[in-house]
Amino acid sequence: MKILVFGHHLELGGSQFNSVELSAVLERDHGHEVIVFAAPGPAVDLIHERGLSYVAAPRGQVHPSPAVMRAVRRLVAEHRVDIVHAWEWAQCLEAFYALQLPGRLPVVGSDMSMEVTRFLPRCLPITYGTPALVEEARRSHTGPVELLEPPVDTERNHPTAVDPTEFKTCHGLDDGHFNVVVVSRLTSWLKLEGLERSMDAVGALARKCPVRLVVVGGGTAFDRLAARAARINAQFGRRVAVLTGPMTDPRPAYAAADVVLGMGSSVLRGMAFAKPCIVLGEKGFSEPFNPHTSPRFLWEGFYGLGNGERSVDRLSAQIAELLEGLDKLPELGAFGRKVVEERFSLEVGAATLDAFYRSAADHAVSWPRAAVEGVRSALYRSASAFLPDGVRRQVTRRGLIGR
Repeated sequence: MKILVFGHHLELGGSQFNSVELSAVLERDHGHEVIVFAAPGPAVDLIHERGLSYVAAPRGQVHPSPAVMRAVRRLVAEHRVDIVHAWEWAQCLEAFYALQLPGRLPVVGSDMSMEVTRFLPRCLPITYGTPALVEEARRSHTGPVELLEPPVDTERNHPTAVDPTEFKTCHGLDDGHFNVVVVSRLTSWLKLEGLERSMDAVGALARKCPVRLVVVGGGTAFDRLAARAARINAQFGRRVAVLTGPMTDPRPAYAAADVVLGMGSSVLRGMAFAKPCIVLGEKGFSEPFNPHTSPRFLWEGFYGLGNGERSVDRLSAQIAELLEGLDKLPELGAFGRKVVEERFSLEVGAATLDAFYRSAADHAVSWPRAAVEGVRSALYRSASAFLPDGVRRQVTRRGLIGR
């Protein structure tokens, strides 16, 4: 089967890693031919490293983007693509309107956000990343909904896979201090609050013990976070917060960590390196991953919403508890590694997608049904675009429109 993987801008983010790594396994183990179509960015190196075909997409200024839709139509016709896999909501809309609605080409989508995106066409076969979201989506979605949890390459992301010495020396992290590492896109949406809280929590803890926060990543919030780090470092007269910038291969950072903070795929990679992890979220949320908390995260995903409390005391105490119980860290790390091996491997994810593609290819969506969903999605998306961000998120979460 010839598959077009229609991705977002190739930043160094979770969806980009997931789509590329799964595509490589689909070619290697399942005999598919994959073409990756996405706007250029640093993650294009991942595509080339794994020997995948790549075609650069135009960068859309709005979504759905007419320019992107024209380009994907040309590409599908030229390469005689059998099925399109669109990653994230913007690409789902563009693939639906450009390909499935007018030509009935099979399209499947993956939405790796932490809420059900209700303005997507309900007939579109789609995957979500947690059992809780799959259950919620199936209550309103008329097309197939499948679980595709964030996959991890458990061979490349292994405690013995890389040597962190060069990374630690390059960034001055080899002085015996505890390294608390977070690998993330540095953006205001979803990430910023947790990153700032992490800086302040480690800053509070640094008054009592030799600990630092290492932030790996790039993005629109880099300058703001760098300024915050500079203020914290000036207070202590040493580097309590270190920003390394983005890394195409962040494995040495995980290997250098004593504790990993993060959400989604990032924290799963920390677990793959057998590191004790604390899951971050929004509105003050943080919780260690351990046998007691694992049922929640395995159901809801590696993310959470707190009560809005802005104090850093909770996160600071959680980090301190891990660092004070050093004898327990190997056991916690081994538990996390075992969970990733059993449930989040690339092989499990690729097998899920292979079956999902074949099912979608055999069950075409009728044109009348697709047309009705296309109108509904356009109206819903147009209406929600004019709502303030906070109102739009509440409307989306509660399903007040678009059911």
